[in-house]
Amino acid sequence: MADDVNPFESLQEQVDDAAAYLDIDEGMLTRIKNPERILETNLSVEMDDGDIEVFRAFRSQFNGDRGPYKGGIRYHPQVSRDEVKALSGWMVYKCATVGIPLGGGKGGIIIDPDEYSEAELERITRSFAKELTPLIGEDRDVPAPDVNTGQREMNWIKDTYETLENTTEPGVITGKDLASGGSEGRVEATGRSTVIAAREAFDYLDKDVEGATVAVQGYGNAGWISAKLIEEMGGTVVAVSDSSGGVYSEDGFDAVAAKDHKRETGSVVGFEGADEEVTNDELLQLDVDLLIPAALENAITEEIAEGVQADVISEAANGPITPKGDDVLAEKDVIVVPDILANAGGVTVSYFEWVQNRQRFYWEEERVNDELESIIVEQFWNLVDAYEDHDLPTLRNAAYVVALQRVVQSAEEGGVWP
Repeated sequence: MADDVNPFESLQEQVDDAAAYLDIDEGMLTRIKNPERILETNLSVEMDDGDIEVFRAFRSQFNGDRGPYKGGIRYHPQVSRDEVKALSGWMVYKCATVGIPLGGGKGGIIIDPDEYSEAELERITRSFAKELTPLIGEDRDVPAPDVNTGQREMNWIKDTYETLENTTEPGVITGKDLASGGSEGRVEATGRSTVIAAREAFDYLDKDVEGATVAVQGYGNAGWISAKLIEEMGGTVVAVSDSSGGVYSEDGFDAVAAKDHKRETGSVVGFEGADEEVTNDELLQLDVDLLIPAALENAITEEIAEGVQADVISEAANGPITPKGDDVLAEKDVIVVPDILANAGGVTVSYFEWVQNRQRFYWEEERVNDELESIIVEQFWNLVDAYEDHDLPTLRNAAYVVALQRVVQSAEEGGVWP
């Protein structure tokens, strides 16, 4: 990852690039490029040995013009204020791109969860939930899982909030376990939207996903599910990687078996079903039909982009390509399906979960998947229309043009409170 690339500046540059094609008041543009508020807090938590550790945590509420703030909470050593601001902004435009009535938020704790016991992580999570309680709620701010968090942490946050507020409010958070009010189809949603969007991009290019070679950088939830689903569509997974490195086979290998190896050993490295090992940078530059970056932001820099050989990139991660990397890929005519559409399955099914929680009526998985596919397909072709109608350089520009129009319309209709 390019440590010198500020993700918040990348977000603002992306918004500015799209705004150049629209007539937006300068004051309004400044408003929708910056978060409305940020919580920055220190969590003092007792460890198993009785010592006290302090953890820095954040929650950014970027924009709520289209609905309650919505976005995940990540646990990672690289969490920073600017990263959380950027991610919360991307959530605004992601929700607007897919047309769901939610705003954008994001949170995180600076922590390596692998260094702590489950009991310690529960106390850390509940401590953060206590700080979040005055800000969150099903009509205010609805957190969700992100990097290194999942159903377990969401269940803890829900329970803490409901206990402190003396209420039952499953819609306060999404990504929960089914028994706690979660939705069918949520675990696979991000990977599912990534491959649906990729399939539509291949269709746009008059190509077929069946028989396509695929490399996946990052083999967490979104990455491995993308690999599994692309295999089910007839694609051939030839390379996957995680933070420790990657594996490659020209003829492909079993994506599920690679995940099983990672589950057993902690990494895909050493997977016997592959022919050789590759670095993450090498994986990103393999000669494949489809590349799925599914790790952290800024993975594809200008230098890496020069060596990218994929025809299509579908972004399962948030912000995996730097602005300069984007420019290089555009010059090479690489079709990039932007994160704010490609990985929007997570927030879209989170929206479905929120709706089900509020109605106390739950859907079958088939309905969830059908509704998700309908939204991703419709919005992909909306981006294509904007891309062609405005003669835009990239689909990312198109996504931000569509999203900006929707956010600005909501903001203008709401007016400015004196």
